[in-house]
Amino acid sequence: QLQLAESGGRLVEPGDSLRLSCAASGRAISGYGMAWFRQGPGREREFVATIDRNGVSTHYPDSVKGRFTISRDNAENTMFLQMNSLKPEDTAVYYCAATNGLATRKASHYTYWGQGTQVTVSS
Repeated sequence: QLQLAESGGRLVEPGDSLRLSCAASGRAISGYGMAWFRQGPGREREFVATIDRNGVSTHYPDSVKGRFTISRDNAENTMFLQMNSLKPEDTAVYYCAATNGLATRKASHYTYWGQGTQVTVSS
């Protein structure tokens, strides 16, 4: 059973940078498409970034494109989300997710989820 655990979330100011990590255990992540999602207060869970099994193909919504970068280190069994130029609207609980299939933008396609890490962007 694949288990995921996010870390790195904290309170930051607008314009700051933050790097989230998603550490996997139980299985090698090399066999999984992976993604980051987030859920802000009173909002539905939304896709933030996806990455294929090899780390070659990535996708982002317009809201974070150019500011966020997803990456993975299969040897370390860890995925990352580098977030730059953070805005108050980026405030949310951030979740990492994994699927046996192709990484897509739909949360329903993901079987494995972490518990989430809170990111708060405020001055």
